[in-house]
Amino acid sequence: MSRTEVNSRTGEDLSSVTEVKTAVAGFASDFRGFRADLMKRLQQQEEKMTRLERKSMAQMRPVLARTADGDAPHAKAFDAYLRSGDDDALRGLELEGKALNTAVAGDGGYLVDPQTSETIRSVLSSTASIRAIANVVQVEATSYDVLVDHTDVGHGWATETGSVSEGATPTIDRIAIPLHELSALPKASQRLLDDGAFDVEGWLAGRIADKFARAEAGAFIAGDGVDKPKGMLDHPSVDNDSWSWGNLGYVPTGAAGDFNGSDAIVDLVYALGAQYRANGTFVMNSKTAGAVRKLRDADGRFLWSDGLAAGEPARLMGYPVLIAEDMPDMAADAMAIAFGDFSAGYTVAERPDLRVLRDPFSAKPHVLFYATKRVGGDVSDFAAIKLLKFATS
Repeated sequence: MSRTEVNSRTGEDLSSVTEVKTAVAGFASDFRGFRADLMKRLQQQEEKMTRLERKSMAQMRPVLARTADGDAPHAKAFDAYLRSGDDDALRGLELEGKALNTAVAGDGGYLVDPQTSETIRSVLSSTASIRAIANVVQVEATSYDVLVDHTDVGHGWATETGSVSEGATPTIDRIAIPLHELSALPKASQRLLDDGAFDVEGWLAGRIADKFARAEAGAFIAGDGVDKPKGMLDHPSVDNDSWSWGNLGYVPTGAAGDFNGSDAIVDLVYALGAQYRANGTFVMNSKTAGAVRKLRDADGRFLWSDGLAAGEPARLMGYPVLIAEDMPDMAADAMAIAFGDFSAGYTVAERPDLRVLRDPFSAKPHVLFYATKRVGGDVSDFAAIKLLKFATS
């Protein structure tokens, strides 16, 4: 290769290197411009978000201040009424929503403030009562009706020319659940109420909730329906082999006051219809539970198993167990265990309001607080609950 050709090839290589350097420099310049533009846009977006956040906090500040001051003016007014009987603030208070209505009841008294009412409602829901697993409805009337259709719909396989049979005339059964007045009468000294450090709302909520919970729990199981809810055990019971609507079916154990092995528990589970069994729950008291957890199957395995995590209910044959102390003890002719889908089988109807009347005269120097609410309960599906009956001999 001649020197002229070498110089020509070298010039071409240098030219290519220069073009690459120029391209790289241009790309770097474009990238710096893109980066600067991106940073500018991000900064603008951040400033915009900051302005929106400040505006939102400015709008929320009155709400937060009101919350810190007692959730609402109603709380302060109710506190003044409990401590001193001053009801001027309650009379002039305007509230939004049905649950915060401060109208005076026909027999006197005011609705409790929302926080106190919610505390009582949560305690009632979590206590060991049928309420925890029943169907609970809120009503504004004096009773609640459950309509039950006993008629099966006509059905069949249709053909091109064949006729379809009509269904029978519907037979609708109405179960009326009247609401009854449940009351509690806690009292406190005026000196205690004058103490600003005393949480009068918390104390009142705790006392009322405890009284209401114990009264409800007993009525939902054994109430006679006279001025109180009708308990599930107050209904007639028949052997499940001859069960009919209006009665609760039972499975006999075959032993006086005893289980006679684990077969009775198995029979009780499968006496319940499959449509209810998937949501089944056992109900019994602590003494009965102590005897049940000792039962074993034919292979020596316990029927009872504790909850896998804290707060979970124990399980019997895989179904949860509710410990309700108002259930009867194991004894001859006793219905000590119930099993069923209580969300279908038992309905609790209640009005959402709770009223309190302050009485400083009847028990001087103490102040009485007459708290009332309206609640009812009854069996709403007689096929959804089965009982275990201990034999008499």
